[in-house]
Order: sequence, then structure tokens, then C-alpha cells
Amino acid sequence: MVKVIQMPIIGFLFLSLLISTTSFAQTSKETLHRLVQASVEQCKYTNSYDPSYVKLEYPGGDVPLERGVCADVIVRAFRKVGVDLQKEVHEDMKANFSSYPKLWRAKATDTNIDHRRVANLMTFFDRKGKSLALSSQESDYLPGDVVAWRLDNGLLHIGIVSDVKADKSRYKIVHNISEGAKLEDILFSWKIIGHYRYF
Repeated sequence: MVKVIQMPIIGFLFLSLLISTTSFAQTSKETLHRLVQASVEQCKYTNSYDPSYVKLEYPGGDVPLERGVCADVIVRAFRKVGVDLQKEVHEDMKANFSSYPKLWRAKATDTNIDHRRVANLMTFFDRKGKSLALSSQESDYLPGDVVAWRLDNGLLHIGIVSDVKADKSRYKIVHNISEGAKLEDILFSWKIIGHYRYF
């Protein structure tokens, strides 16, 4: 006769939750790794900075991979892990247009450019609850984090934290400020005005 071992319902639920949490943590770790690799990979083929307005397909539209702006680094990396910021930003802007910046005097959404503007990405991440406290501690900025700066000339800039160490506690950043996507030690080169962790 086979002896059946009965597990109390509370124990069963705890075990199920533990397995689910472990699985989620593993998936999140894998997603972060892919996100970071997708950002670093851009340094191989994006070799110019080009802010030209371009008519794009929607969704999934992009300018030629050899060019782009700082926001394109973020958009391209996120697409590699299944998040199309062109679509996500557009849909959120369309439903909440008044919540987005009016820096360009736009009266309606524009799927060609909205997701390529730093202020819009900052607003989107903030609205989705992805903002973190600003910090002067290097260790607070982890691989996969998105960071936004105000440059010395007043313009906005954005990049993504890589997994390549600049020193013991500081990671290099993937960004495109003038000559294409670069992996550089620039975390505290300008005033940080946004820090986001999406995954």
C-alpha cells in the first residue's frame, strides 16, 4: 500500500510562491543581461549622431542603425527584450497627453519622434513607476538602469548603465552624444536629473 504524504495547504502555498518568486527573479536577471548586451552591441554599428526628423513605420519603426540620437540607444536596447518604447510611449501619450512636456508645442502625438525625445522617455518611465531616487553614490547605479542628465548647455541627454566596470563601484554608460554609440565612463560628467529601473 502506497503511503500518501499530505502537505498542509499553507506549506503548499508557500512552496508554490517560492518557486514562482525564484522563477521570476531568474527571468528578470536574464532580461537585464539581454538588455545590457543589446545596448553595448550598438557600439559596433551606430557610428554617428543624427537628430534629423524621419518618418518611421509604426510600431517597430527605426532610423538606419548606423545613426541615431541618445534616445535611440534606449529604444533599441528595450526592443531587444520585447518592449517597444515607440508604441508604449505613443499609447501613454495618447491617453494622457496633458501629462507630457510641451517643449515642442505639439498639439498631438507623433509616432515618428515622441519616443526619440528624452523628456518624453523620462515622463513615461516616471508615470510607470520606474523612477529611483537621484544619488551621488556610484553603487546605486546598476546595469540596465537608465540615466538622464542635463548637459552643461542645458540640453537633455540619456544613456543606459552597462555591466562593464569603470572602477570598483562604477559602471560605464552606453550613450550617443555626438559620434555614435559609445561605452564610456561618464556617469557623473553632467548633472543627473533622472534615474530609472524598468526591470
